[in-house]
Amino acid sequence: MTLVGSYVGLSKSLVAVFPVFLLAWLRFGMGGLAMLHWLRKPPGEPAMTAQTRRLVFLESFLGNFLFSICMLYGVSLTSAVAAGVIMASIPACVALMSWAFLRERISARVWAAVAFAVLGIALVSLSKTELPPRYSIGPGADLPSESRSFLALWGNLLVMAAVLCEAAYAVIGKKLTGTLGPKRITSLINLWGFALVTPLGLWQASRFDFSSVPPATWLLLVFYALAASVWTVWLWMTGLKTVPAAQAGVFTVMLPISAAAVGVLWLGERMAPLQMLAFALALVGVLLATLPDKTAPSHM
Repeated sequence: MTLVGSYVGLSKSLVAVFPVFLLAWLRFGMGGLAMLHWLRKPPGEPAMTAQTRRLVFLESFLGNFLFSICMLYGVSLTSAVAAGVIMASIPACVALMSWAFLRERISARVWAAVAFAVLGIALVSLSKTELPPRYSIGPGADLPSESRSFLALWGNLLVMAAVLCEAAYAVIGKKLTGTLGPKRITSLINLWGFALVTPLGLWQASRFDFSSVPPATWLLLVFYALAASVWTVWLWMTGLKTVPAAQAGVFTVMLPISAAAVGVLWLGERMAPLQMLAFALALVGVLLATLPDKTAPSHM
């Protein structure tokens, strides 16, 4: 989750250079090349059923394809700090989806966590709008404040959509780890992601000047591709094999923390007082949703 948060923040630098679909296509392509040997079915693994194949597709479509598009477009329109605060609601969303799709019982404390997460999202949406780097110079700098506010709001909504995709990714991933190994899941969902984004990626590649990309940006792209497609997915799926999904949710606290840290330390963003309050409320929601309940028996 620390790696996820870091590339959420750093992706602001990449979307300033690469179009979103081209960036996603390069990410899946580089990640796929790095784990071609993971695609082979290991000995002893049962053949995939039709249901498992559907879950693999949904895991990639929601957790890779839609998440990448919503997150990349979202962070290009809002600040990394705001994106980090919104993503603090992931544990609460996981709890809600577990209740809706896995029929898990949700305690009053988790409902309170949802309320804190929603309040945090509302506060960050009402906080002072920060002009994204792509609008800080040139014609975009002349945008009226209303247009800037609309762009920031649209960016926040896209990041929230990415949160919902990430929550679905966690719930589906827990089911997949019961039948497939972490490396196999990682490679299969990346392959689906590459297939889904290839038409749009090739279209944008045909209109893009690759010679204009500096070497440092290519190095950042390699880190982004390996972190987003290989390292984080494999680590998460490996953990989910032995850790219940609800307990694993506590570690998603590192996502908004590291995303906000990248925004402040690397991108030169400032955290306004209202954003700090929103961030604190969101973290309270994380704690309420994920602290172990000593009165309830563990399951899963």
